[in-house]
Amino acid sequence: MIVTGSNRGIGYAIANGLKEQNARVIRIGRKFDSSLDTDDRTLDLHNHSEIRATIEKIASEYGRIDALVNNAGISVSSDSPYSDIESFDMTLSINLTAAFLLCGAVCPIMASQSRGSIINITSIGAELGFPNNPAYQVSKAGLRQLTKAIARDWGSLGVRANNLCPGYIRTGMTENSYSDETLHAQRLEQTLLKSWGEPTDLIGPAIFLISDASKYMTGSDLYVDAGWTANGGL
Repeated sequence: MIVTGSNRGIGYAIANGLKEQNARVIRIGRKFDSSLDTDDRTLDLHNHSEIRATIEKIASEYGRIDALVNNAGISVSSDSPYSDIESFDMTLSINLTAAFLLCGAVCPIMASQSRGSIINITSIGAELGFPNNPAYQVSKAGLRQLTKAIARDWGSLGVRANNLCPGYIRTGMTENSYSDETLHAQRLEQTLLKSWGEPTDLIGPAIFLISDASKYMTGSDLYVDAGWTANGGL
């Protein structure tokens, strides 16, 4: 089972959770300074030309690939988010293009096995509007739709694809707003459970989407957001 962007945060939690369920986990990332008893493959996902070869090598070594969790993602702060093309391109390169290429590489392998599960980690930002970060929202919305395209095109061959959609989870990406008293309270108030999430909150949903417990699910969005998207207000 492959988990990208799993050096820390949500990806690390999912990789660790899968490992605790005795899964063979391959982590793909730019660096690894967090130790897990996993097979770690160093790959800069900006280097798109190396993605297919990496996946094919893994498949050759293990004989199969049962699951892919596309977790790797970035959010780039910009003073000019609607004109900063470098930040826009960088965000799409990791959040969408790399995921597209990873899916394109694993789908034929999974189809040859007549089974496989892809989880794309999207965001509530794939559906709802948030301020001053259009590149991130566009990338996650594109990833959300990529999942549905894969579900349509590969489902008859046994490949399932679903979106796992976190709300505000305390990670390195969200640490600034978590630590800001005003922003922290605003995020908290928007949820129905009045709480921030932890990376470990994504482990159970990920295991569910990979396992046969969800064998009748594909092309779906599973929100883990403390009710944020359901909160219509008064």
